[in-house]
Amino acid sequence: MSDASVLAADSIGKSFGRRTVLTAASLWARSGRITALLGRNGCGKTTLLRIAAGWLRPDYGLVVFHGRRFLRARLATLARLGLFYLPERSLLHTTRTVRQHLAALARSFPGAPVDEAVAMFHLADLLDRKPPTLSGGERRRAELALALARRPDCLLADEPFRDLAPHDRELVAGSLRGMAARGTAIVATGHEVVELLDVSDEVLWMTAGTTHPLGGPADARANFAFMQEYLGATILREAWRVQS
Repeated sequence: MSDASVLAADSIGKSFGRRTVLTAASLWARSGRITALLGRNGCGKTTLLRIAAGWLRPDYGLVVFHGRRFLRARLATLARLGLFYLPERSLLHTTRTVRQHLAALARSFPGAPVDEAVAMFHLADLLDRKPPTLSGGERRRAELALALARRPDCLLADEPFRDLAPHDRELVAGSLRGMAARGTAIVATGHEVVELLDVSDEVLWMTAGTTHPLGGPADARANFAFMQEYLGATILREAWRVQS
């Protein structure tokens, strides 16, 4: 855990019944930097992110946000202090339009750059539609617009590239980099390895219930164990073929 971190979850453990998911997992979010949390499906990335956001209570471990230590962090408390949690499932209420979601955010946070977010994510034609009428990619763009307009100190984004077309992935990558450039501390997870490695400043690898800091994206790509176990031998051989 770094003293420079806006948010840190340290030595987290979590079991569900007899199934142990996390044993000694840690993550951190540093101001102006993007951390990619990578690992195989079911390894516990979402569980760790939910605990760091105060959405889920750990069996043990500590969450620190802006220097405040929480044994039982709560999402509402962390949100008031400047955290925005983007879950892997829909953030939007099914009976409210996109416009109503943005208006509610503007009322809670006067001065929020709602118009900028609408333009950034091309939402003008979607403002009067409700989430059930949107495609998966359109919903994700609307959710990310809320995150951008909130201007959080820390963003925890679970699968920000999920359901997005390739051109929208470029849009999201650019918006994440823009938020980081303004000082937001970001942790992002997902299975879009290329996009996450390209956008990140540092990489955390989750395996066997814990996390391993790998350094920057170039360090992660050079880590044989990570490449082989996470990406698989076939992809590893292809990467070597391309490099040679």
